[in-house]
Amino acid sequence: MGNIYDTLKARGFIRQVSHEEELHELLGKERVTFYIGFDPTADSLHIGHYVVLVAMAHMQRAGHRPIALIGGGTAMVGDPSGRSDMRQMLDKAQIEANARCFKDQIGNLIDFSGGRAVMVNNADWLLSLNYVDFLRDIGVHFTVNRMLAAECFKSRMEKGLTFIEFNYMLMQSYDFLVLNREYGAVLQLGGDDQWANMLAGADLIRRKEQKAAFAMTCPLLTTSEGLKMGKTQRGALWLDPDKTSPYEFYHYWRNVDDADVENCMRLLTFLPMDRIRALCAHRDHRMNEAKRVLAYEITRQVHGVKAATEARDTAESLFGGDKDANTIPTTRITGAQYEDNPRLIDLVAFCGLTASKGEARRLVRQGGVYVDDAKVVDEEAVIAPEALIAGILIRKGKKTFHRIEMV
Repeated sequence: MGNIYDTLKARGFIRQVSHEEELHELLGKERVTFYIGFDPTADSLHIGHYVVLVAMAHMQRAGHRPIALIGGGTAMVGDPSGRSDMRQMLDKAQIEANARCFKDQIGNLIDFSGGRAVMVNNADWLLSLNYVDFLRDIGVHFTVNRMLAAECFKSRMEKGLTFIEFNYMLMQSYDFLVLNREYGAVLQLGGDDQWANMLAGADLIRRKEQKAAFAMTCPLLTTSEGLKMGKTQRGALWLDPDKTSPYEFYHYWRNVDDADVENCMRLLTFLPMDRIRALCAHRDHRMNEAKRVLAYEITRQVHGVKAATEARDTAESLFGGDKDANTIPTTRITGAQYEDNPRLIDLVAFCGLTASKGEARRLVRQGGVYVDDAKVVDEEAVIAPEALIAGILIRKGKKTFHRIEMV
């Protein structure tokens, strides 16, 4: 097997790296322990995390040992990177519950058997720190001038950077130092928005331990136009099937822009590069097959073969006229809720197909809403309660489906 660094670079995973030549040589000759941190600020990972998870899996498959660091301690402070305002403060119970969800999702892709990977929580060492000792031991290696020059802080200066957030870089750097001492971790991987924090951690180890340490960032998942991917009308594209159903997940990737398919295949699947290039060689109707492969592969990796197959079959049957499949996104409405939302435009907005009733009205006016395959032209059309008891299938445009049932 070749050097994993070359593999990651060929697939587009490497955005920034410290001491590149030294790291390339190390990865080619030694089994390296590395880590990626995940702050449990929600009860599920989302597709933005998935790029670094796939990079982690590539590294593990090449023989290197990953550490999945759950940020139970850092989540109590909140990372200012990429934020225009301060993150919501979470309590310990919320963070612990979120951390348990993360562990299950990371375990779907990373093999923790036989010590092949390690999962730790930085709450184990951060929450018991003596603050004065921490400042004397760690803070002395950081200059305020250098910290303020980092993008993660500069973007917050206009609205105000709180002192608690200012500590985040020190805490993340200390994580790297602890993992280096306890597990021999020499490399931190992460998203490109983490570059300043990661570089500070590698520098801290080189200063305090007089050892080699490295930082390497992966690109954020964006479209060919530079816009962030993974946003749906319901919000983020979550890995939790209760937050984003396998069908919705599959449907998202089945409908990405042609220009984004190859990049998504490189970063989000394990398909060989030769096959990816062959699938994406033609910018015409043949890209539909590439999109089907992309959607199935990512859904299979996240939700398993059964769910991916059901999602694919549902999508194909819907396009072919068979709408009996049971994996379509479904909203269940109560009688009381129906009384406040009897019109079709009310229901379209209620289930999240549009952001507002006004948008739903415009969509009906433009001929873009169907109920059970019949185009709706009346903007004030009311859906009978008996129809909702049986369940109706709403289609927005050509490919977006949603079922509404009354309970």
